[in-house]
Amino acid sequence: MISLNRRHALSLIGATAGSLVLPRFAIGQAARPSVTIAVQKITNNNTLCVWKEQSNVGERVFFPNFWEGLILRDWMGNQGPVAGLATEWKRIDDKTIELKLRQGVKFHNGDELTAEDVVFSFSKERVFGDTEPAGGKTIFADDHKPTTVKELPASVPGIGRRLWPALAGVEAVDKYTVRFHNTTPDVTLEGRLYAYGSQIANRRAWDEAPSFADWARKPITTGPYMVGEYKPDVSLTLVAFDDYWGGRPPLEQIRFVEVPEVASRVNGLLSGEYDFACDLPPDQIAAIQAAPGFEVQGSTIQNHRISVFNVQNPILADPLVRRAMTHSIDRKAIVEALWAGQTVIPAGLQFASYGEMFVEGWAAPEYNPELARDLLKQANYKGDAIPYRLLNNYYTNQTPNAQIMVEMWKQVGLNVEIEMKENWGQIHDPAGIKGVRDWSASANINDPVTPMVSQFGPNGEAQQKKDWTNAEVNELSVVLETSTDQARRKKAFARMLEICEREDPVYQVLHQNAVFTGMKSSLKWRAAPAFAMDFRSANWTN
Repeated sequence: MISLNRRHALSLIGATAGSLVLPRFAIGQAARPSVTIAVQKITNNNTLCVWKEQSNVGERVFFPNFWEGLILRDWMGNQGPVAGLATEWKRIDDKTIELKLRQGVKFHNGDELTAEDVVFSFSKERVFGDTEPAGGKTIFADDHKPTTVKELPASVPGIGRRLWPALAGVEAVDKYTVRFHNTTPDVTLEGRLYAYGSQIANRRAWDEAPSFADWARKPITTGPYMVGEYKPDVSLTLVAFDDYWGGRPPLEQIRFVEVPEVASRVNGLLSGEYDFACDLPPDQIAAIQAAPGFEVQGSTIQNHRISVFNVQNPILADPLVRRAMTHSIDRKAIVEALWAGQTVIPAGLQFASYGEMFVEGWAAPEYNPELARDLLKQANYKGDAIPYRLLNNYYTNQTPNAQIMVEMWKQVGLNVEIEMKENWGQIHDPAGIKGVRDWSASANINDPVTPMVSQFGPNGEAQQKKDWTNAEVNELSVVLETSTDQARRKKAFARMLEICEREDPVYQVLHQNAVFTGMKSSLKWRAAPAFAMDFRSANWTN
């Protein structure tokens, strides 16, 4: 068996080598500070729509400063549910949940939040299109292409059903009471209400927008900050909304600036150009902390870094080859080499927050080059090239991680070739032959329905993009989504882990993700255990 320590792993890298909103000052109140944040990417789809922009980078600019839901995620705590635009909620039965809206909440255009806005936010017009509330069937974007500029982008209905597979609709009981009606039982309804996508939009602003694109560049929401200026691929400026129901925001404005290169983010931070620099690799931490007046905050988060296989590739159609790829990777060496031991190798695609649903005794595939070589021999693999579509450090340490993995695959006889791409559109382009790609998987709910079902079930992106499908996984996804028997749900989840990570691999888990943010030490702010950056009054002291 080949031993690969940190120094050896590092050596493999070399071997493979609109109009600006000006600050507003309230009479009788002190001027508030503003901050500039250097990020590697603002959004991937050049919109600010929570359904169209489902990404890690979107989480950072959306939550909790801009978009809000009826139930909020406890970003600074255990990531569970807390009251938001709804003050209370109760189950009517296994299929129905009733919520009381917070009264007096204002949208950024001055409208009061009412049940009408909630009904609209979960309507066919806003998210579901002509799809039906029936789980277990994959919804493809090609079947939902818009015919007018006001209609939803082709991908949105399928994404909507990814989170709400069986939602029949929302009923306005009265002005401040709503009921969510599901067609099937669902123990995760409360969780779905605080998940990414279930945030509330203003009905009137949608109606008045000439097109979806116009609306999506400046959605009207209820958050503590509103859109001042959005320049796609350049910057996003959020400005304080002083009528916010949670009190006066502590900052005048938050400006996100797109700075793709790590070195430029770090240099800009140290020169004073930026107040924060996001997505720092661990090898930058010491230099920042050694500079007077600067510090780094961060931790592991509810997100795992993974690789995804495309089985339309004739080589990867054989699960033996994919299994060999998963056993070729020394995850411990990668964590030590690239992350200085500041993250962990998780127990497969699951999180401790699952509680009783966590499958004890499960682990990521063992590092076993001899087994990998044997599997390749059984598959009669002849050394044909497997393409690896790669972005340049969209994820922290993405490029060096890919270079190390390619060398590890080479050591067992796998011929994996990196193909550099500029954006996610090129990664998913159906033209040409696909093979391996990078991704990450988030637990948006403290239940294995995310990310197992939400990313790899019938309406997960992996199946919607035609990377992979598995009939048994789709059947088990329905069990996770509809059963109220937790023992049965856990058994289904355990079986899905066996299929997706052992028998018919669709992904391989690499390590838990960690986020590190450089900042000026004078700023009284704490990093959340998430991509999100909280600039509400409870997390900022002037």
